[in-house]
Amino acid sequence: MKPTDPAMPADLKLSEFLCFAVYSTNLAFGKAYKPKLERLGLTYTQYITLVALWEQDDQTVGSLGEKLFLESNTLTPILKKLEGMGYVQRQRDPEDERQVRIRLTPEGRQLGGERSDVDLFEATGLTAQEFSQIQGAVVKLRDNLIRSLKDRE
Repeated sequence: MKPTDPAMPADLKLSEFLCFAVYSTNLAFGKAYKPKLERLGLTYTQYITLVALWEQDDQTVGSLGEKLFLESNTLTPILKKLEGMGYVQRQRDPEDERQVRIRLTPEGRQLGGERSDVDLFEATGLTAQEFSQIQGAVVKLRDNLIRSLKDRE
């Protein structure tokens, strides 16, 4: 609905804003993940960075940043911390020295075996079908918002 749509009240309460529902859900996910990730010594952004590398190892900082929706100036400190923890190694690409490649170390790959301990599927209280539908709808929403920003450029 558009704000000018007669079905959309002009005096929406905060709890009725979609953006607030998504934002507050993100905060709830963060709180739910926190104790699980603390046991692994990771933050959420470190964890999703590792998940992306468990899916596809040996990526450039740029391609990893695109997948995570993070700029390189945000991602680089995360990668430096993960490198210091012994989970990844950063190395200039021998074919293009402007690129930095990120690879999991054996310790980083081993940590991937513990990710089932971090799963929050049950905590959502959703059925597998509901989970899939909501995840798909949120991805569609995100992609539409990104597309609308590009259309303005």
